[in-house]
Amino acid sequence: MRTIDELDIEGRRVFVRVDFNVPLDGARVTDATRIDNALETVRHATGRGARVVLASHLGRPKGTAKPEFSLAPVAASLAAKLDRAVTMTTDCVGADVERQVGAMADGDVVLLENLRFHPGEEKNDPEFARALAALADVYVNDAFGTAHRAHASTAGMVEHFDQAGAGFLLRREIEALSGLVEAPARPFVAVLGGAKVSDKIALIENLLGRVDAIVVGGAMAYTFLAAQGVATGTSRVEDDRVELAGRLLADAAARGARILLPSDHVVAATFDENAAPAVTGGAAIDDGLMGLDIGPQSRRAFADEIRAAATILWNGPMGVFEWESFRAGTLAVADAVADSAGHSVVGGGDSVAALALSGRGADIDHISTGGGASLEFLEGKELPGVAALEARRGN
Repeated sequence: MRTIDELDIEGRRVFVRVDFNVPLDGARVTDATRIDNALETVRHATGRGARVVLASHLGRPKGTAKPEFSLAPVAASLAAKLDRAVTMTTDCVGADVERQVGAMADGDVVLLENLRFHPGEEKNDPEFARALAALADVYVNDAFGTAHRAHASTAGMVEHFDQAGAGFLLRREIEALSGLVEAPARPFVAVLGGAKVSDKIALIENLLGRVDAIVVGGAMAYTFLAAQGVATGTSRVEDDRVELAGRLLADAAARGARILLPSDHVVAATFDENAAPAVTGGAAIDDGLMGLDIGPQSRRAFADEIRAAATILWNGPMGVFEWESFRAGTLAVADAVADSAGHSVVGGGDSVAALALSGRGADIDHISTGGGASLEFLEGKELPGVAALEARRGN
């Protein structure tokens, strides 16, 4: 797979698929992280004299044009960051857009209106893909967060280009995640959390045989504890996954991988932000109580395991970190990952949010921008956006 610095882009129209799906408060971008992540690729293209056509989706307008999902606020934010004009189109395909793109000079930047204003985007409609492709001479995908979607702008249109490649962000993501599954430094520890075992089954199965240990927290831990016959009170347990959790524990043991489960918990009588927290004396949870975070003993054990690792993957919080009384476990993991001398990779929206809450993001080696995409990559699945670029690498 080639990258943008290997493509002939000078004086050419370059279609760059970016991920500008940012949060808005009216006409104001409230978190510009995804815009910042695209700047290196955009600046490289404009610096080489390319005519840059940027495209993204925003929200879920469901195939119709809705003003609240317009990318106009993004264009304003991007223009300020680039310190150059960014032309905002009224649509992403059509005669007017073609005229605007045709009038571009070398180094100009155009941002197309929301791709998902057209149903053809998510349907990967061939005609819509062809209309997008007609706007450019070269294709670049720098939107790792949508690389797991077989949409018109990520997959369908790529076949229409002789030259196609990855942006710098997409390249960094693939390199960082490939390192986890191909040749990680050992010991390799995966820290997994979140609500459901069912969401992480494929990930656990693909990691077994690669990791030395899997640290499990969050609500998914209670399903594993239930599989061991440990009392879980009223904690969230996936009853239909208890048997599977038992098989995963056995499979891990057979492969020589340790699975660490919480040995104590922070519990409450109700699922409520203001519920009074209490700490259990062991792994068992009494009737009428539910686990909402890992306890202090578990925090120390998990931190010790993490700090001794040469490679660390963290995906998923240890508890209901959004609530102050039940976030200590997640913050302890964030500190342990950040303090470790090992190579650290953090992925998943909740983990990234928890990391931001901890203020330790600068101490992580790689923070993945793609929640679903990073998870599917680590599950061993083919990402359509990456596969489309791979298919063009010989051109």
